[in-house]
Amino acid sequence: MEAAQPADRTPTDATPPDGQPALVEPATAPSAAPQPAAVAPEPEPAPAPGKARSERSPKDMALSLLILLVPIALLLAFYRGFLGGDSPVTVDPAPALEQARSANAFPVSEPTGLGDDWRTVNARFRTEPDGSTLRIGYVTPEGRGAQLVESNVPAEKLLPAELTEGQPQGAADLPGGLSWQRYTARGNEQALVLLEPNRTVIVVGDAGETELRKLATSLR
Repeated sequence: MEAAQPADRTPTDATPPDGQPALVEPATAPSAAPQPAAVAPEPEPAPAPGKARSERSPKDMALSLLILLVPIALLLAFYRGFLGGDSPVTVDPAPALEQARSANAFPVSEPTGLGDDWRTVNARFRTEPDGSTLRIGYVTPEGRGAQLVESNVPAEKLLPAELTEGQPQGAADLPGGLSWQRYTARGNEQALVLLEPNRTVIVVGDAGETELRKLATSLR
């Protein structure tokens, strides 16, 4: 005889009784592997700010400025000392004088004996409908400006144009027997004027009266 089986023991024979279908257990689908949660990237640390230029010490700024100023000072000294940077550019008045004489519009007087310290800075002769005009500009020995004007433009038109609101101030008493007159002029300028029938001569500028008189008496 076989030993009795316990009541809760599952039979080992899976064969169904006669006339009943076999039971098939459904296959269990493998469970999907869990997806890891998305992790936000950590922000990169901001770069450490460098030392701004404005944070440079006063000593550094002074040294930088000195480095810039030294070559500029050297160039300026070379320009003034060797190239004559402070000297005005001089011109030769001879061509303008020759043009005025060739035009034969009026008698042309030329300054003589002024010396090398009188520097001619401009000279031109021009003919216009109202007449012809010769202009010669100078830098005087004292570094002031003086201009010689010779013209046959009518004096009533020439004087207001050259002297603005210039007014006669009396005789200049220059040697040579010519009737020069002293005139006021624009700004701080003064003038000597010689009125003749066929021309007007003006010596005008901000130079002192002594230098203006010397220019006027040098005309030949």
